[in-house]
Amino acid sequence: MAASLTRSLISPLTSRTPAKPSRSDQSPQLLRRRSCVSVRASTFGNNNSSDGAVPAACNVLTQDSPPRRLTSAPVPNSECGGSPLRVAYQGLCGAHSESAALKAYPNCEPVPCDQFETAFEAVEACSVDRAVLPIENSLGGSIHRNYDLLLRHRLHIVGEIKYAVRHCLLANQGVKVEHLKKVLSHPQALAQCEYTLTRLGLVREAVDDTAGAAKHVALEKLEDTGAVASSAAAEIYGLDILAEDIQDASLNVTRFLMLAREPIIAGNDRPFKTSIVFSLEEGPGMLHKALAVFAERQINLTKIESRPMRWSSLTSPGVDGNGLQKCFHYLFYADFEASMASDDAKMALQDLEKLATSLRILGSYPADTTMP
Repeated sequence: MAASLTRSLISPLTSRTPAKPSRSDQSPQLLRRRSCVSVRASTFGNNNSSDGAVPAACNVLTQDSPPRRLTSAPVPNSECGGSPLRVAYQGLCGAHSESAALKAYPNCEPVPCDQFETAFEAVEACSVDRAVLPIENSLGGSIHRNYDLLLRHRLHIVGEIKYAVRHCLLANQGVKVEHLKKVLSHPQALAQCEYTLTRLGLVREAVDDTAGAAKHVALEKLEDTGAVASSAAAEIYGLDILAEDIQDASLNVTRFLMLAREPIIAGNDRPFKTSIVFSLEEGPGMLHKALAVFAERQINLTKIESRPMRWSSLTSPGVDGNGLQKCFHYLFYADFEASMASDDAKMALQDLEKLATSLRILGSYPADTTMP
């Protein structure tokens, strides 16, 4: 059983039956990049297979090649040889995700990517060393796309960072709030500022990222359209800040995951979290039984998220008790406060494995216990 759990650290999910800062507060690393170019998905070719295959060019994890484990000590800011870590994030320069990447890895080289999947692929292809991507927000909820991509790709969670997001309403110079009819931003940012934007009577239009919205408003010299983005984006793209801290609550925190090709060595020297994904047979009380393995050992679950299982080579739809094809089947993503170095966590997952039709450990990593 222990060997099976060890294998699940390095292999994709398998199934046993047919997942307010001002401008002066910005770091010099953030403000100096005014001409950066996004990494686009085409850089890495087509990696859209549902079996989670990784690019052949990258010598990464396989069943026959155990992964090199990262130390559980604080993560360095450079790889061997002193070169700064290249850290992928989604968005353009000035995005909140860039600030989160710099908080996670100070003095790193942030690498902007046009899509979340591009960042995953960049790490797998060894074009970057890490990725820092959002997974949930205290106001807007979960970023479902990244839950799905965690299953699809073979990266490991090696850390988390909590970042306080403070949104600004931006517009071109000379434009006043009363001139605006529309505002552009990422869907999560628009959701986090819903009350303010509704009160201002602004039509909301979703785009790929907050900094991209600011750049578009600036380049097109729009006079009736603003952007919800960071104060750094205002500095980079030459926009005025019409209002600061427009999020619906003063404490607006996004939790970011730090992803790498290799897992981290779990330890007991500090608070750890472990993230898993599993599936269950349908039946009364099955989820209750699955969660009970943690409650029995006083292990605190901090998050559980259900996502539809997409039928693929991982599994097959099957039929229900009436002989009809089952249309809905779910994966459960869970985070719990324990390290895989602890006996309680190992025993809990051994018991869960007996109930689950599939189980994968996404990472066991130091928890971010700091105030955002």
